[in-house]
Amino acid sequence: MPSGKKLINTVERCVDENLEGLVMVNPGLRLVKGHRVIVRADIEEYKAAGKVGLISGGGSGHEPGHAGYVGPGMLTASIAGSVFTSPPPGDILAAIRAAGKGNPAGVLLIVKSYTGDRLNFGIAAEKAMNEGIPVSIVVIGEDCALMSDDKTAGRRGLCGTLFIHKIAGALAEEGKSLEEILARTQSAANCMGTLGVCLSPCSVPGSDATFQIGLDEMEVGLGLHGEAGVKRMKLMSAKDTIKVMIDHMTNTKSSTHINIKKGDRIALMVNNLGATTVLEMNILVREAILFLESKGVVVERAYCGSFITSLEMSGISLSVLHLDDTRRRCLDASTEAPGWQKPYLPQGVSERTTPLAIDLGEEPEVHVDNANLRGMGVTPENSQLLYNVLSHVCQELVSSENHLNVLDSKCGDGDCGTTLRRGSEAILKRLGLPESPSLPVHYPHSMLLAVAQIVEEEMGGSSGALYSLFFTAAAKPLTTHVTSQAWVDALQAGNDAITRYGRAEPGDRSMLDPLHTALQVLKENIANPREAIQKAADAAQAMALHTAEMKPVVGRSSYGRKENWNQPDPGAVAVGIWMNAISSAVNK
Repeated sequence: MPSGKKLINTVERCVDENLEGLVMVNPGLRLVKGHRVIVRADIEEYKAAGKVGLISGGGSGHEPGHAGYVGPGMLTASIAGSVFTSPPPGDILAAIRAAGKGNPAGVLLIVKSYTGDRLNFGIAAEKAMNEGIPVSIVVIGEDCALMSDDKTAGRRGLCGTLFIHKIAGALAEEGKSLEEILARTQSAANCMGTLGVCLSPCSVPGSDATFQIGLDEMEVGLGLHGEAGVKRMKLMSAKDTIKVMIDHMTNTKSSTHINIKKGDRIALMVNNLGATTVLEMNILVREAILFLESKGVVVERAYCGSFITSLEMSGISLSVLHLDDTRRRCLDASTEAPGWQKPYLPQGVSERTTPLAIDLGEEPEVHVDNANLRGMGVTPENSQLLYNVLSHVCQELVSSENHLNVLDSKCGDGDCGTTLRRGSEAILKRLGLPESPSLPVHYPHSMLLAVAQIVEEEMGGSSGALYSLFFTAAAKPLTTHVTSQAWVDALQAGNDAITRYGRAEPGDRSMLDPLHTALQVLKENIANPREAIQKAADAAQAMALHTAEMKPVVGRSSYGRKENWNQPDPGAVAVGIWMNAISSAVNK
């Protein structure tokens, strides 16, 4: 089992120093100043050639992914989040600007289907399009782990994403349009599957093992971050392990299986999750090729190595891609991306003496104070009420940190309370004093946009993205009217944004459940606003507790085990807390 020991300097700087080391070894890469973004050193020449910019990214700890796949023939830029954490929208937007600003060919975002990635890449894409940069998104979810026909959050993007990086990179070098690259990569994404198996967990820098597994056990169908798989089995031979994996991937009873039959021509990737030895890898790829060929499948291309790791986790993933002439040509095309082949040296450069970073210049500032106010104003009495509501909500969330963390430790990563506390403290800091508030509480539209920006910057992860989307959407109905009905419309708009980008629906065991319930109660009782708020808060708290009886369908809890589903969803409980805080402040 991993001891938690790491040869690093500090936990806080390990991601940044990792990226700096990569650039030092590969002078054909550059960091974007002020961001965890890697770009090609020749990015300006690439854009001038009118080629589509290709961007991907995700949490760190998966090296060489994703920064290792930046270079000619693959990605134009990549973004690194903290370890096992989706990168923030600001860094993603910086990468889009680097690859897309002044590039009429546009940008394709290659996004793995994790909630945080979809949300944060979605926020950045929307902002980039508002700046006039053409952006398209292809979402990769080739995970074959699940055996259910229900809607789930579990169809994750795994190592097969590398096939998409390579195909898109070759097409971009050929000068293909954004529309064609999007169509061909989406088609390829629909023709592949991946399954993982691990023998031991990993340990995040500064922490112990992410989960526990017996010395004689292995987990089948886990995610890149060690999320629970579909089953735990006794350790078996390489040959039997490969058979179990491919049988599961091709099981037609699963809605997520991949069809592989005699005569099919495929590419196979055997990926090291981090701590599997080269000896084991060669044995495993041998067994995989032999097994597939025994079924009459033609393995035209085989790849074996460390492509998308999970720190020092011991295990592998198998990825299978159906080939056609275009995909085969693209996989065979040359690339200088260091993670795929050798370190990338730009033409004419033989020494590691070039600068580490390029400076994109000043970025547009986003004001979250009383400047640039928009929307309908309110009376001093109501602005004071908004101040009190915001202050009380944040104080209640700060005091609920431990309670929410304990709930989250049962079905997530145990930081729900800390994340909300971090955002709440940032809002309180920016809120200022009651007699001279720094946030525009007298202009609700601007106030909600300001809060959205604060939580986006300070909270991080899926929660920060969801609340940023919620407040941004909720602000719009308050542009021209600030009435009881306008506030109901704001809640409706916020809920709709969570559904649209987070893919949650009522009944999925998420923060949307109490929000949806509160909305219905408000609509029914809007004639008496203060009473309506109290009833809505009571209903939201009741629904939050009721989530303990629901099956999780979205978020990380959907990956967990059933025995951990008997506690209410922490995100839903948090909504109940702040809804009750609103009611207390309004009816005081």
